[in-house]
Amino acid sequence: MHIPDLPHPEIKPRSRWLPSLVWLIPLISALIGIALLVKSVTAEGPIVTVTFNSAEGLEAGKTKVKYKDVEIGAVRSIALSDDLRQVRVEIQFDKAAAKFATEGSRFWVVRPRIGASGISGLGTLLSGAYIGADIGRSPRGRTDFTGLETAPIVTADQQGHQYTLRGDSLGSLDIGAPVFYRRIQVGQVVGFALDPKGSGVIVNVFVNAPYDRYVATHTRWWHASGVDLRLDSGGLTLNTQSLATVVMGGLAFESPPGSDAGPQAADGSTFTLASDETDAMREPDGAPLYVVMHFNQSLRGLSVGAPVDLRGITLGQVTKIGLGYDEKALNFSMEVTMALYPDRLSRRSNTMLPAPNTQGANDLLQHLVMHGLRGQLRTGNLLTGQLYVALDMFPQAPRATVDLRNTPIDLPTVPNTLDELQVQIAGIARKLNQVPFDKIGANLSGTLESANRLFGQLNTEVVPQARSTLASAQKTFDAAQATLGQDSPMQADVHGAMQELTRTLQSLNALADYLERHPEALVFGKKGDRQ
Repeated sequence: MHIPDLPHPEIKPRSRWLPSLVWLIPLISALIGIALLVKSVTAEGPIVTVTFNSAEGLEAGKTKVKYKDVEIGAVRSIALSDDLRQVRVEIQFDKAAAKFATEGSRFWVVRPRIGASGISGLGTLLSGAYIGADIGRSPRGRTDFTGLETAPIVTADQQGHQYTLRGDSLGSLDIGAPVFYRRIQVGQVVGFALDPKGSGVIVNVFVNAPYDRYVATHTRWWHASGVDLRLDSGGLTLNTQSLATVVMGGLAFESPPGSDAGPQAADGSTFTLASDETDAMREPDGAPLYVVMHFNQSLRGLSVGAPVDLRGITLGQVTKIGLGYDEKALNFSMEVTMALYPDRLSRRSNTMLPAPNTQGANDLLQHLVMHGLRGQLRTGNLLTGQLYVALDMFPQAPRATVDLRNTPIDLPTVPNTLDELQVQIAGIARKLNQVPFDKIGANLSGTLESANRLFGQLNTEVVPQARSTLASAQKTFDAAQATLGQDSPMQADVHGAMQELTRTLQSLNALADYLERHPEALVFGKKGDRQ
């Protein structure tokens, strides 16, 4: 069967190419993805790295970064540092929060905390921990930060001034401790550290506006603990600021009495931190004059810091209590070193006194000592038995001089009144013990016997007219002999009275010695009798 040849098809190209509708869908999707990527990149802010000691409560992709409780970014990643001691947290900020990538910004982890300043972060119990932020004020950018372990007490937007205080001890202060002005809380402690030499502490405080205008260049600062109870030779003193200071302590400041606030202190000014208000308000004392006194009596009740008093004016305080040995007398003496401030006396004097450490001042001191200036221990408080050193004039004291070339100057002393009374009572008792009462009684008895014999002779020889008179005299002398006889009641009473007087003086001697060691017995009695 013959199959005829078929004609070949003629292929003609299309005049134009039209894409298929199927390719439109992925193309549109790609364009949308690119647009979203561009929008996401342009909407993101900078990336910063914050180093913390621990990543407790933090989770990459979930933990938020907040400023004033507004989300400004999120944790992007968490990794260990190269030395494995810390963690490095990358934070992705929103574009609107780009200013946080500047020098001075601070970051910390907000968790539930209980501290001396109160309870914070309770909201994180449900929402979880987040990173708090405080914006810096520097125009220079920065992307690497060291995180804070606790939230800062003062934020960058808080108005006020910061000051530095230098003191001997931190006391009971802690970060967040209150600062008071006239018993109104006006600020808080924001930091503290040892000074470079380790001889004191440096405390940083922040005073809120508008109270910072009351901090002047001559403002005095002091520790204002919750209960400042002092019991010394001056009596019982109780000072307090508020109940909050009982737990965490506090500071206070004021201008000196009689002066106005004055010009405001500049931000960052440095002040001296006193131990209490009394020390803070005391006028500047100038250079001290160190003197030493030797006492031949017990120093029980005298302590370092006890005042040195000149007729009611406190000239200084005791700085050291020691023991000295006199090789000539082969006896011990108690050495008391004191710091005296002559400027305190000059400020209270109506006349011009010589300047301290001058020839005029030395001549005046020598003149006063030659005319009876002495040191004496006195009881400042009968309740506590506290002693203080009194400077006073004793014109009857033995003549003495001082060697002003010695350092410290050795000033003479006199015993106190109680010691003098004890010595006088002991002397009276010794003198009474030396009286020969037995010999005196025997001599009186012999004298009466001789008089009795004389009267017997006169009774037989005198004229009868004198017999009646002699008889009356005889009766009188007989009565006197009976009264003053060896075994007479009067003789026994005299002996008994002298013995009682001796025992009384011995009791007074013991009482004076006991009162010197326990002056509080005048108020409470003996320890064994306090029931």
